[in-house]
Formats: sequence, C-alpha cells, structure tokens
Amino acid sequence: MGSLTDIGVAAGINILSALGFLLAFAVLRIQPINDRVYFPKWYLKGTRSSPRSMGTVFSKFVNADLSTYIRFLNWMPAALQMPEPELIEHAGLDSAVYVRIYLLGLKIFVPIAVLAFIVLVPINWASGTLEKEKSLSYDQIDKLSISNLGKGSKRFWAHIVMAYVFTFWTFFVLYREYKVVTTMRLRFLAIQNRRADQFTVLVRNVPPDPDETVSEHVEHFFAVNHRDHYLSHQTVYNANTLAGLVEQKKGLQNWLVYYENQHAKNPAKKPTMKTGLWGLWGKRVDAIEHYTTAIEELCKQEDEERHKVITDPNAIMPAAFVSFKSRWGAAVCAQTQQTSNPTLWLTEWAPEPRDVFWPNLAIPFVELSVRRLIMAVALFFLTFFFMIPIAIVQSMANLDDIERMLPFLKPIIERNSLKSIVQGFLPGIALKIFLILLPTFLVMMSKIEGHTSLSGLDRRTASKYYLFLFVNVFLGSVITGTAFQQLNNFIHQSANKIPEIVGESIPMKATFFITYVMVDGWAGVAAEVLRLKPLVMFHIKNTFLVRTERDREQAMDPGSLDFGTTEPRIQLYFLLGLVYAVVTPILLPFIIVFFSLAYLVFRHQIINVYNQQYESGAQFWPDVQRRLVIALIVSQILLLGLLSTQEAEKSTVALLPLPVLSIWFHYVCKGRFEPAFIKFPLQDAMVKDTLERANDPTLNLREYLKDAYVHPVFQKNDIYEFAGIDEEEKNPMVATKRQSRMNTPVDSKFNSSSGTNEGEFSRMAPT
Repeated sequence: MGSLTDIGVAAGINILSALGFLLAFAVLRIQPINDRVYFPKWYLKGTRSSPRSMGTVFSKFVNADLSTYIRFLNWMPAALQMPEPELIEHAGLDSAVYVRIYLLGLKIFVPIAVLAFIVLVPINWASGTLEKEKSLSYDQIDKLSISNLGKGSKRFWAHIVMAYVFTFWTFFVLYREYKVVTTMRLRFLAIQNRRADQFTVLVRNVPPDPDETVSEHVEHFFAVNHRDHYLSHQTVYNANTLAGLVEQKKGLQNWLVYYENQHAKNPAKKPTMKTGLWGLWGKRVDAIEHYTTAIEELCKQEDEERHKVITDPNAIMPAAFVSFKSRWGAAVCAQTQQTSNPTLWLTEWAPEPRDVFWPNLAIPFVELSVRRLIMAVALFFLTFFFMIPIAIVQSMANLDDIERMLPFLKPIIERNSLKSIVQGFLPGIALKIFLILLPTFLVMMSKIEGHTSLSGLDRRTASKYYLFLFVNVFLGSVITGTAFQQLNNFIHQSANKIPEIVGESIPMKATFFITYVMVDGWAGVAAEVLRLKPLVMFHIKNTFLVRTERDREQAMDPGSLDFGTTEPRIQLYFLLGLVYAVVTPILLPFIIVFFSLAYLVFRHQIINVYNQQYESGAQFWPDVQRRLVIALIVSQILLLGLLSTQEAEKSTVALLPLPVLSIWFHYVCKGRFEPAFIKFPLQDAMVKDTLERANDPTLNLREYLKDAYVHPVFQKNDIYEFAGIDEEEKNPMVATKRQSRMNTPVDSKFNSSSGTNEGEFSRMAPT
C-alpha cells in the first residue's frame, strides 16, 4: 500500500488540477465569445441572446466588466437554486433523476462515514497488530483498516455490528429513494403533454403472407384483433444506405461552405485542393467546383436510392409502428401477447420518435439472438484480455515490492525522487487512459445487438460497462494488486497460508482506489464542466464554417448525459464505498467529495448545457437500484471472506444472514416498484384519455400522428402512405387481398390469425 506521502502527492496534484479546471471554467464562461459553449441549452430554448450583438468590438469578445470576475464563483449557488419541479420542467425527468444518484450517494455515505470514524477507526488504530507482524508489507494508513486487528480478535464484533447498521441504513435509503422516484415517474407520466409514443406500439416479426404486403397484413391483423382501437400504422423501411448517403452529403456540404468562406475572404484567389487521400496528394483542382460536382452527383445517387426504397418490396421490413385511438388501446396491445405463437407479432411500447435508433429497425428479428450471443462472447474475451493492462497498472502501484523482487531496478525507480508521483498519481491516471476508448467499443457492441432505441442502447451499454468495471477495475485491481504485493510471501509460505495472506492484503488496496477516485472523480468531474473539446470545436466551426446565425446554432454542441458510461462509473464509487466502509473507512471522505462535486457540476450542466436526446421517464432507475444491491451483496461476501481468514469463525457465521436479507430486499423492491417502470397502468391511461377528450374534443389524432414515425431521411409525404381504417366507413368488412381458405384442407403456414376461423371472422371490421 502506498504511503501517506504518496497519497498526499496524488491529492495535491488532483486538487490543483480540479481547481485549475474550475477556475478556467469560471473565467471562460463569462467571456461573450464563449457564451454559446457554456449556455447552449438557453439558446436552444430561445430565451438567451448573444452578448456579442451589442457593445464595442472589444466587449464582443472579452468581458470588460470587472465586477463579474469578482463574482466568478456565483455559478455554484446558482446550480443549486432551481427547485426540482422546475428542473423537471426545464430539463426532463431523466436529467432530474440522474442527478439524484449523486444525492443518493451523499445520503448513504455521509452517515456511514460519521459512524465509521467514530466507532471503527479508533478500534482499528488501537489494535496495533501490524506493528508486530514482520512478514507483511504495510503502511501507516493500514493501521486505520481492519488489517490491524489480530486473528481471532473480539473487536471484529464491532465491525460485524457496523456491517448490519450500514446494511439496514442502505436498505432504508434505497427503499425510500425508489419510492420517491416511482412517485415522480407516475406524476410525470400523468401530467405529461400529449406525445406520439403514448398512442403507438412497435410491432416486430410480422409473419409473411402470400397474398398481402406487410402493410396490408398489419392493417388486416390489427383491424380484426383490435377493432375498436386500431387507428393507423406505418411500416418500417430499410433506409440505412440512404441515410449513409445523406450523412456523406452533409460532410461534403461542410467542406463546400468552408471553401466558399475562404473565397469570400479573398475573392482574387480561388481555393484549390488535391483529390487524393486526405488531400495530401493527387491532382490539384478548384475546390468549390469539385465539391459542387460531388454534391450534385451524390444528390442523384440519393434520389435513386430513395426511389429504390419506395419501390423495392425487399426494403420493407417485417415491422411497423401501429397507432391507436387511445392510450388505453395502445397499453392493452403493448402489454399483451398477440397470438398463440409467442415469437410472432411481438409488441412493445414504441420509443418516442427522437429516441428511435432507426438503423437497427432494419435488422431481421431472427438475427437478434445470434447477434447477442456473439456480443456476449466478445464481451467475455474483451473483459478477460483487459486484465493485462490492469496488472501493469498495479505493478506501478507497488514499486516497493518490485524493488525487493528485482533489486537491480532500484536505481531507476528511485531516480529524481519520482517514486511518490509514480505510486501516488500514475496508477490512477494510467487506468483512466486505458478506459478512455472502452465505452466506444461497448456502444458499438450494443448497436450490433440490435436494440431499437437510444435509451435502450444506453441501458445495455451501462450494463456491459458496469460488468467490465466490476471485473477489471475492482476485482482485477484487488487480485493482481494482491499478487504483486505479497509475491514474496506466496513463494515462501505454504499453500494453506495463501488465503490468509490474500485476506489480509485486500484492505491494503485502498490507496490505489483513493488515487483512482481523485483522478477520475475529482479532476475528471472538474474537467467535465470546462468542456474543453466542445470549446475548441465550436471556435473551429465558428471560424471556418459559420456564415449565418443558423450556422452558428448548428455549430453548438450541447451534448447530453451519457448514461451508458457515466452511471456505471458512479456505481463503481458506490461499490468501493460499500466494500471499504467496514474494511478501510479512510476511503469514504474521498468518495463523499466526489459525490458532492459531481452533484454540483452535473446539476449546472443539466440546467445550462445538456440537451437530452430522449426522455424515458427515468426508466433506468431499476437498473440503478439493482446494481446498488449487487454492490451491497458483494461487500458482504468480501467481508465474509476476509473474516474467514482471521480465525473468527463465530463472527463469520453472524454475517451469513446479510446476503440473504439483501436478496430479499431486492425482490421486495422489485415487486413493489419495478412494474411502474415497465408497464403503464390501464387506469391511468383511461384517466388521461377521458381528460383529453373533455379538454380537446376536436382533436384529430390521425393528423397528429401522421408524420410522427417517418424515417428522418425522408421528407414529409415522400413515401408515407398513411394506412388506417376510416372511422366514417360503415362497411363491416375489412378489405383484404387474401384468398378464401374455407375449403383449404390444410391451414396455411402463413396464417397468423390465432384462435379465429379466418373465413368467418377475419374480414370483420371495427364497428
């Protein structure tokens, strides 16, 4: 374990880094030239105008008001002033509930830290066992941990009692928070404005029919089986190639704007470019003419591909967005099985239009299981092979042991008194660097799995990332760190002593996690508020691509809460806090500082910066709750394993009920609250429908839903033929091209009307 000096060096570096980021942000945010970088949400809402539109030339770029520099920290109290109901209205329920995760960390760990420092730390310090042990590597901080208790010590009972106290306190806070979030979700859904997804269901794996197209088959099925509620539908097209052409054209248009701006600045000189790779070689041509010609050619390809999608039956996927006349009708369809074959006509609530991940709607349903199996295998190997850099990072954290094992490296390790920096700072920053590219791969894997919504992609990515952090960052750091730290003892002790050495060494990894929390949690969060990358990219775009105010708005990059990568990192801190609360309480203050700083920063970002891509109504909270309970169970099992090596059999038995109680608590919360995040109560749906009919009796729902689920690459009325039953139609027969099968001796394998005599009932229209 690192020394107090190593931790002090790491703390100094990270505190200075965090303060530097915060001070830079405080100054940069009040400069007029950066206003759109640090307040883009207000521009998107249309409630803020650029300060560059008034004043002198100098004041359009630099804030000359000295009083604002005196009040440069006023953003901190301002971030806390907006009440939660107003925050929900301003930023959405997803954002408001997300910041509650940081608040939840404070609610759990502040009381736990107070109790741990009052009860456990004095007991650990007074034991003095490590001073008598000559075979173990330890430092002064280890004396504050459970490792300082002797084998079979009766003082372990204090830790057991505290484990129960911490567990029941965590139960209380989690149950209460789950109840609050569930109430917030139900209230949000009850008062939410009308949205297309409230009336729409996504239907997948529509079976083929020899007599009808997919669109006709969908209309026929729902007109028969949901005759009083079916309104309309839109089939799903495979427009991925067309979408690629549209994106390619946008890139070419950006280059054309850039060269046109260059030419406008210097009309006497026409801009030129090379046609080779990255413009480094090839024939030199007129840049404006080159990109104009390329865009015209791409427009032709785009028109051809659009026509192909419209006319090619193979471009129509066996899926559709089906809309209903009421929320009640949509809820019944989304939450029930449609036929006796559970693999056909699969229904689920449609994501809101901006939440739809259109490329994955083109994936045949039969491929999904295979794709997910392949990605599960890939995740296993990715997690396994990442152990190698983890071991390298842990070797950096244990230079003292490397010196003992390889004494010839001692002059290099001790050179220039860099040892404290290497042990106290580099392990955390090295691990942070190794994890930078990981989320990109995990997002790509989630996309390959075929999830059809951005919110679903985020939740699946979060699950993968949490598993990865748990196995590699937590377990990997403990295991490989223990191996390096006690390698000499492993070699010279008998095999039956190895579990004892591992058990005693686990608390000694607290230093590494302290440095990681400071690097990732303190400096990392402070860097988030600075928004260095969006700041640089905005000014590059503003210099070379912006010609109008509309261009300037498009150059803004407000970003959004990246739930898929940020929430698992928060869960890692919960895991560390719960594991080390009893074992090494000295870690808790560092985690509390993280939760406090993160709550402040992300609340500010949600209010002023982030523009969420979707609104799921806090649908992610059951995942948050489940991972917290898993962390609690892991902490209890590790404490059991640790005490089992300390000749404290009776103490170990006393801890056995804790994991059982935690599992019971999980299922109690799951049964009580989780249905509110999966299903929409029919009673609530009927209430909303009744109120809407009373408040807006002239609502034309068909017109409202007409363009809701048109693929973004298509303009309105490009291909969308609004399919649905005419409410004024009095004919009780459903139009169909299907041939009568009343005399067919064998049922067609394509017949999807379960439990219905097709010749007698399938053509009955809604009345």
